Amino acid sequence: MDLVWPVTAWALWTATLAAAFKVSSRDRPRAAPRHEAPPAVVELLRGMRAQEVFHSALFELAGRGWLTIEDDRLSLAPLRQEPLLPYERWVLERVVARLAGKPYAPVMAVMPEGSELDGGLIPLVRQTAIDLGLARRRWPTMIVPVLLAAGLFIPWYATISAAGLSWPGMIATMVSFVAGVGLLMAGRGFLLTPAGREVAGPEAEPTDPGQEWIFTGSGWHGAEIEPPGSAAPGPKRQEVAGYVVKHWAVADPAPGTASGRCAYYVAVHDGSSEKARSFLVTQGLYQDVLPGDHVRLLVRPHSGTVVRVLAHERHW
Repeated sequence: MDLVWPVTAWALWTATLAAAFKVSSRDRPRAAPRHEAPPAVVELLRGMRAQEVFHSALFELAGRGWLTIEDDRLSLAPLRQEPLLPYERWVLERVVARLAGKPYAPVMAVMPEGSELDGGLIPLVRQTAIDLGLARRRWPTMIVPVLLAAGLFIPWYATISAAGLSWPGMIATMVSFVAGVGLLMAGRGFLLTPAGREVAGPEAEPTDPGQEWIFTGSGWHGAEIEPPGSAAPGPKRQEVAGYVVKHWAVADPAPGTASGRCAYYVAVHDGSSEKARSFLVTQGLYQDVLPGDHVRLLVRPHSGTVVRVLAHERHW
């Protein structure tokens, strides 16, 4: 079984793919952003989950008088004549549909399903980021990804011709299928411009801290949260389990609380206590958990920091 030609074909295709991605990743001259980035766009650029983007858009609309949000309850305000961005219009339409004539509803109740957010909201927010000069498409058209996917036929055919349906042929078939589908599903791609990376960078300040998203489904009343850390003697490490009832970020934290310019917190409620407990977390954990998620954490009680996540059950 001579695999010289198949290996050569795969090497050439891989080199072509790498060259295409390297060239497409180069920053292109762009004009400065025309407007300040809306909070929902910022959350998307930072890699936050679709639910966080939707929640941020709700507060955008509330801040401009389209909605009223008090604690975890949302209601419609009198309609205004102010123009809306496409994603804001999408969010408002979903809120109206989910309220279904009721005067108010919990914020959690108006949240669409994840698939609806990914297919409807996220593309609109991405397009807004592109329009603002904060992001761009990797490929100007679909020609390049289609050609790359079609080019997989050459190394696949070379492998099948040389090896038949043996393990090299099966591996070539699987790789060709996964790579081809991945290239086509990714479409034209989505890359941040230098301005977008500046907005989304770890040194950037968090969006409006007044956008508090709280979850009261665990029995917590949305009022009292214990600050992180405790001076009382106790174990060096402790397991904590419960629902994430709130998360937030604070810009310019005190020295030693977190790296960079932001400190990130989550509040966890065990389902029975009057108060929720807050903990200092990494940016990655802050981005991964949302109010409503159930977590089991290993924490340092004295400092109030999370060592690691032992279990994470997503609500969404």
